[in-house]
Amino acid sequence: MKRLPIGVENFKTMIDKDFYYVDKTSFIQDVLNEEVILYTRPRRFGKTLNMSMLYYFFSIRQTENAYLFNELKISKNEEAVPYQNRYPVIFLSLKDMKDISFQDQLNNFQIILGEIISKNKELLTSEYLDEIDRNLLKQYKAGTVNKAQLQNGLRFLSICLEKHWRRKVILLIDEYDVPLQSAYLNGYYEDMVNFIRNVFSTALKTNDALEKGVLTGCLRIAKESIFTGLNNFKVNSIFDEVSRQRFGFTKGEIDTLLQAYNAGEYKNVIKEWYDGYQFGGCDVYNPWSVLMYMDRLLNSSRKLPESFWANTSGNDIIYRYVKEANPLMREEFDVLASGGMIENPIKDDLTYREMDQINNVYSFLLYTGYLKVVSCVNEEEKRYRLMIPNKEIKRVYVSIFREWFDEQIKNNGATFVEALKQKDISGATELLNTVLFQSISYFDYDEKFYHGLLLGMMSEYQVVSNQESGLGRSDITLLPISRLSRGVLLELKVAKREEDLQKLAEQACKQIIDMKYMEGLQRKGYEDIVGYGIAFYKKSCVIVAVLD
Repeated sequence: MKRLPIGVENFKTMIDKDFYYVDKTSFIQDVLNEEVILYTRPRRFGKTLNMSMLYYFFSIRQTENAYLFNELKISKNEEAVPYQNRYPVIFLSLKDMKDISFQDQLNNFQIILGEIISKNKELLTSEYLDEIDRNLLKQYKAGTVNKAQLQNGLRFLSICLEKHWRRKVILLIDEYDVPLQSAYLNGYYEDMVNFIRNVFSTALKTNDALEKGVLTGCLRIAKESIFTGLNNFKVNSIFDEVSRQRFGFTKGEIDTLLQAYNAGEYKNVIKEWYDGYQFGGCDVYNPWSVLMYMDRLLNSSRKLPESFWANTSGNDIIYRYVKEANPLMREEFDVLASGGMIENPIKDDLTYREMDQINNVYSFLLYTGYLKVVSCVNEEEKRYRLMIPNKEIKRVYVSIFREWFDEQIKNNGATFVEALKQKDISGATELLNTVLFQSISYFDYDEKFYHGLLLGMMSEYQVVSNQESGLGRSDITLLPISRLSRGVLLELKVAKREEDLQKLAEQACKQIIDMKYMEGLQRKGYEDIVGYGIAFYKKSCVIVAVLD
């Protein structure tokens, strides 16, 4: 039984070590049909592995590894085989360019260029290069070039490789937009945009040594003019039918995988949790999560699925959207997290500057894998029905909502308690309703939920729950440190209809009186106690005070 390729992104390692490989080599033919192309897909959908595959297929330095493709689909493609190992290839990944300052990013890019030269060290002594070129290569390798030279680095390396090999160059750039996202989050976005624009302009536009350019990323950043003037430039996104099966696993590939590992009984679980993506109308599974879950099934007694994909990196931007959402957007997030659909226009190209605009937020979430297209409402206006693709991503939303909701509970707790102590019923009611509004309908609005909510808001105080007092047990009691200070007693009710809130809150007050809860505390020495009945219905509440 073949090993599962958990985290394997190097194509040679994948084949040589006999990992289970879903044959995506037909992607090579797709690339042959293009000049300069950007493939946009969510993270962890096989972009890096596919780029590594392209490198081993096209690279003139990898002739000895031609055997890697012997048993794969591309070996039977008569049109593609003549291109195998025919080109000098520059393969670089920008996925680790996540530094917090622009200068650190420049240093990082310098290191990347130096590593490329180290892998092509024959250039340093090549008789086809003049002394000026060789000396400049040594400066790149040593990291002593200036910013302008950095921006021209890929073009210069392409020219050197063409001179040495007498063949034009294929340029592979993986995760091109990662530096832009980091720049956006850390406050040096304009500098990064200008730098990347100049790098790509010289490498992809004014580069006579270029045979073909292939880029991958999550987003198409076109409005920033990063790709300005590239007449031969194309974008293949999640909406395009060409290459729709090249990233992620299809249903047929999942069936073959499950059969290979005798795991057919988990087919429905895998579908519910990791299926649901739509690329060019094709149903696609998240490959990372599927493989992680398969590994769990084979090597662990644990069989429950979880959000493997979400755990591979932070969800900072999603959390920011939830935190800063306006009422409409928060309502739409509520609909999504509860399994519903929303309708919004989707933009083909985005800028990180535009991501905070409500409509653009959903475009970003779609392209990065947090939403899926259900149907097209208006093709001309590019309006689509959108929803969460599967249980894995739903858990991401719910988890972020819960984290943020807990933060709201904690931040408003002191004000709420003070309002109760001061007998400011309207203020306490307004604040509690505001907090409840921040919740999502996915939550179970039962007594346990509301009980936990109030305990959370009172977490910095001496609070007892279900304490025996008088003739029974009150729901929540906030006891003062000094018996001479004011304490608070709460009795909770959950209504089945919103119109019953007032009545149930009054009933709760009556229960406090009838069961002598406040009297019980007074006998224990707490002389100043105020009591409240609180009735809840989903995101609404009513607070009524026990009359003195």
